[in-house]
Amino acid sequence: MKTNRLTSLLLCGALVLSFAGCTAKPAESSQAKTEPETTVTSEAKADNTGDEFVGQYPAFAVTSNSLHNGYWDDVTSNTGDKINASPELSWKPVEGASCYAIYMVDVNANCFLHWVQGDITETSLPEGFAGKDFYVGAYPPAGSVHQYNIYVIALKNPVKRVKGSINSNFPEVPKFIKDMETDKDGNTGNVIAAGKITGLFKGK
Repeated sequence: MKTNRLTSLLLCGALVLSFAGCTAKPAESSQAKTEPETTVTSEAKADNTGDEFVGQYPAFAVTSNSLHNGYWDDVTSNTGDKINASPELSWKPVEGASCYAIYMVDVNANCFLHWVQGDITETSLPEGFAGKDFYVGAYPPAGSVHQYNIYVIALKNPVKRVKGSINSNFPEVPKFIKDMETDKDGNTGNVIAAGKITGLFKGK
Protein backbone atom coordinates (compact mmCIF):
# COMPACT_ATOMS: atom_id res chain seq x y z
CA MET A 1 0.00 0.00 0.00
CA LYS A 2 2.77 2.42 0.96
CA THR A 3 4.60 1.62 -2.28
CA ASN A 4 1.46 2.26 -4.37
CA ARG A 5 0.76 5.50 -2.54
CA LEU A 6 4.34 6.73 -3.08
CA THR A 7 4.15 5.84 -6.76
CA SER A 8 0.89 7.81 -7.12
CA LEU A 9 2.39 10.87 -5.44
CA LEU A 10 5.42 10.77 -7.74
CA LEU A 11 3.21 10.52 -10.82
CA CYS A 12 1.10 13.48 -9.73
CA GLY A 13 4.20 15.57 -9.13
CA ALA A 14 5.53 14.78 -12.59
CA LEU A 15 2.24 15.82 -14.19
CA VAL A 16 2.23 19.16 -12.33
CA LEU A 17 5.78 19.91 -13.43
CA SER A 18 4.90 18.94 -17.02
CA PHE A 19 1.90 21.35 -17.16
CA ALA A 20 3.97 24.12 -15.60
CA GLY A 21 6.58 23.74 -18.31
CA CYS A 22 3.97 23.97 -21.08
CA THR A 23 2.41 27.18 -19.79
CA ALA A 24 5.56 29.06 -18.81
CA LYS A 25 5.63 31.19 -22.01
CA PRO A 26 2.46 32.03 -23.97
CA ALA A 27 2.65 31.56 -27.73
CA GLU A 28 2.85 34.73 -29.85
CA SER A 29 -0.13 35.48 -32.06
CA SER A 30 0.36 34.42 -35.67
CA GLN A 31 -1.93 37.21 -36.92
CA ALA A 32 -0.04 39.57 -39.24
CA LYS A 33 0.22 43.18 -38.20
CA THR A 34 -0.85 45.52 -40.97
CA GLU A 35 -0.85 49.25 -41.50
CA PRO A 36 -4.25 50.93 -41.50
CA GLU A 37 -5.85 51.28 -44.94
CA THR A 38 -5.91 55.06 -44.75
CA THR A 39 -3.65 57.63 -43.19
CA VAL A 40 -5.70 60.27 -41.40
CA THR A 41 -4.27 63.75 -41.70
CA SER A 42 -5.16 66.93 -39.92
CA GLU A 43 -3.23 69.34 -42.14
CA ALA A 44 -5.32 71.88 -44.04
CA LYS A 45 -2.59 72.56 -46.58
CA ALA A 46 -2.02 70.42 -49.65
CA ASP A 47 1.49 69.16 -50.34
CA ASN A 48 2.55 69.95 -53.92
CA THR A 49 6.21 68.99 -53.61
CA GLY A 50 8.23 65.94 -54.60
CA ASP A 51 5.66 64.33 -56.91
CA GLU A 52 6.86 60.91 -58.06
CA PHE A 53 3.86 60.41 -60.33
CA VAL A 54 4.53 62.92 -63.10
CA GLY A 55 7.65 64.81 -62.03
CA GLN A 56 9.70 63.40 -64.92
CA TYR A 57 7.50 65.02 -67.56
CA PRO A 58 7.19 68.66 -68.69
CA ALA A 59 4.38 70.31 -66.73
CA PHE A 60 1.35 72.31 -67.80
CA ALA A 61 -1.19 74.16 -65.67
CA VAL A 62 -4.61 72.73 -64.80
CA THR A 63 -7.30 74.86 -63.14
CA SER A 64 -10.68 74.03 -61.60
CA ASN A 65 -13.76 76.01 -60.60
CA SER A 66 -14.64 73.10 -58.29
CA LEU A 67 -11.75 73.96 -55.96
CA HIS A 68 -12.09 76.68 -53.32
CA ASN A 69 -9.64 77.63 -50.56
CA GLY A 70 -7.69 74.46 -51.24
CA TYR A 71 -10.72 72.14 -50.84
CA TRP A 72 -12.78 70.29 -53.43
CA ASP A 73 -16.44 71.32 -53.43
CA ASP A 74 -18.99 69.04 -51.75
CA VAL A 75 -20.71 68.45 -55.09
CA THR A 76 -17.68 66.42 -56.20
CA SER A 77 -17.83 64.09 -53.19
CA ASN A 78 -19.46 60.76 -52.45
CA THR A 79 -20.75 61.96 -49.06
CA GLY A 80 -23.98 63.60 -47.93
CA ASP A 81 -26.32 63.84 -50.90
CA LYS A 82 -23.78 61.93 -53.03
CA ILE A 83 -24.01 64.05 -56.16
CA ASN A 84 -20.69 62.59 -57.28
CA ALA A 85 -20.00 65.17 -59.99
CA SER A 86 -16.47 65.04 -61.35
CA PRO A 87 -14.64 68.36 -60.85
CA GLU A 88 -14.60 71.02 -63.56
CA LEU A 89 -11.17 71.11 -65.20
CA SER A 90 -9.50 73.36 -67.76
CA TRP A 91 -6.07 73.55 -69.37
CA LYS A 92 -4.53 74.98 -72.51
CA PRO A 93 -4.14 72.54 -75.41
CA VAL A 94 -0.74 70.86 -75.34
CA GLU A 95 1.10 71.06 -78.64
CA GLY A 96 1.29 67.68 -80.34
CA ALA A 97 -1.32 66.02 -78.12
CA SER A 98 -4.23 64.22 -79.78
CA CYS A 99 -5.84 63.15 -76.50
CA TYR A 100 -5.55 63.18 -72.71
CA ALA A 101 -5.92 60.73 -69.84
CA ILE A 102 -6.96 61.54 -66.28
CA TYR A 103 -6.22 60.00 -62.89
CA MET A 104 -7.61 61.31 -59.59
CA VAL A 105 -5.72 59.80 -56.67
CA ASP A 106 -6.26 59.90 -52.90
CA VAL A 107 -2.60 60.07 -51.88
CA ASN A 108 -3.46 59.43 -48.20
CA ALA A 109 -5.19 56.10 -48.91
CA ASN A 110 -2.55 54.06 -50.71
CA CYS A 111 -3.34 55.51 -54.14
CA PHE A 112 -7.10 55.03 -54.01
CA LEU A 113 -8.43 55.93 -57.46
CA HIS A 114 -11.46 58.21 -57.85
CA TRP A 115 -11.20 59.09 -61.55
CA VAL A 116 -9.72 57.00 -64.34
CA GLN A 117 -10.45 57.99 -67.93
CA GLY A 118 -8.72 58.08 -71.31
CA ASP A 119 -9.37 59.20 -74.90
CA ILE A 120 -10.34 62.71 -73.77
CA THR A 121 -10.03 65.25 -76.58
CA GLU A 122 -11.53 68.29 -74.85
CA THR A 123 -9.42 70.68 -72.76
CA SER A 124 -12.32 72.19 -70.82
CA LEU A 125 -14.37 69.62 -68.89
CA PRO A 126 -17.61 70.74 -67.21
CA GLU A 127 -18.50 69.63 -63.72
CA GLY A 128 -19.93 66.13 -63.97
CA PHE A 129 -18.14 65.35 -67.25
CA ALA A 130 -17.11 61.85 -66.14
CA GLY A 131 -19.80 59.19 -65.88
CA LYS A 132 -20.21 56.73 -63.01
CA ASP A 133 -18.00 54.18 -64.76
CA PHE A 134 -15.08 56.60 -64.65
CA TYR A 135 -15.58 58.63 -61.46
CA VAL A 136 -16.51 58.26 -57.80
CA GLY A 137 -16.26 61.22 -55.44
CA ALA A 138 -14.12 61.58 -52.34
CA TYR A 139 -15.31 59.94 -49.12
CA PRO A 140 -12.53 59.88 -46.52
CA PRO A 141 -13.21 58.71 -42.94
CA ALA A 142 -15.37 61.13 -40.95
CA GLY A 143 -13.37 64.03 -39.56
CA SER A 144 -10.18 63.24 -41.51
CA VAL A 145 -8.66 65.35 -44.25
CA HIS A 146 -7.29 63.61 -47.34
CA GLN A 147 -5.42 65.02 -50.32
CA TYR A 148 -6.70 64.33 -53.82
CA ASN A 149 -4.43 64.91 -56.81
CA ILE A 150 -5.74 65.05 -60.36
CA TYR A 151 -3.23 64.25 -63.11
CA VAL A 152 -3.93 65.12 -66.74
CA ILE A 153 -1.61 63.26 -69.12
CA ALA A 154 -1.10 64.70 -72.61
CA LEU A 155 -0.60 61.94 -75.18
CA LYS A 156 0.52 61.96 -78.80
CA ASN A 157 -1.79 59.05 -79.57
CA PRO A 158 -4.38 56.96 -77.75
CA VAL A 159 -3.20 53.95 -75.72
CA LYS A 160 -4.66 50.43 -75.66
CA ARG A 161 -5.92 50.88 -72.13
CA VAL A 162 -5.67 53.36 -69.30
CA LYS A 163 -4.86 50.96 -66.48
CA GLY A 164 -6.55 50.89 -63.09
CA SER A 165 -10.17 51.25 -62.03
CA ILE A 166 -12.10 53.51 -59.67
CA ASN A 167 -12.93 52.68 -56.06
CA SER A 168 -9.77 50.60 -55.56
CA ASN A 169 -6.20 51.01 -54.32
CA PHE A 170 -3.48 51.05 -56.95
CA PRO A 171 0.02 51.87 -55.62
CA GLU A 172 1.21 51.17 -59.19
CA VAL A 173 -0.27 54.44 -60.54
CA PRO A 174 3.19 55.88 -61.38
CA LYS A 175 3.83 52.74 -63.47
CA PHE A 176 0.40 53.03 -65.10
CA ILE A 177 1.30 56.54 -66.23
CA LYS A 178 4.71 55.42 -67.46
CA ASP A 179 3.08 52.59 -69.41
CA MET A 180 1.26 55.23 -71.48
CA GLU A 181 4.65 56.00 -73.04
CA THR A 182 3.70 53.25 -75.50
CA ASP A 183 0.68 53.96 -77.71
CA LYS A 184 -1.85 51.42 -78.99
CA ASP A 185 0.30 50.75 -82.09
CA GLY A 186 3.46 50.09 -80.06
CA ASN A 187 5.14 53.44 -80.68
CA THR A 188 7.13 54.77 -77.73
CA GLY A 189 7.65 58.32 -76.44
CA ASN A 190 3.89 58.84 -76.29
CA VAL A 191 3.65 61.02 -73.15
CA ILE A 192 4.23 64.66 -74.04
CA ALA A 193 3.54 66.40 -70.73
CA ALA A 194 1.51 66.15 -67.54
CA GLY A 195 -0.66 68.57 -65.59
CA LYS A 196 -1.55 68.36 -61.94
CA ILE A 197 -4.04 70.00 -59.60
CA THR A 198 -4.35 69.25 -55.89
CA GLY A 199 -7.12 69.72 -53.37
CA LEU A 200 -8.23 68.49 -49.98
CA PHE A 201 -11.51 67.06 -48.73
CA LYS A 202 -12.69 66.49 -45.17
CA GLY A 203 -14.77 63.45 -44.33
CA LYS A 204 -18.32 64.10 -43.17
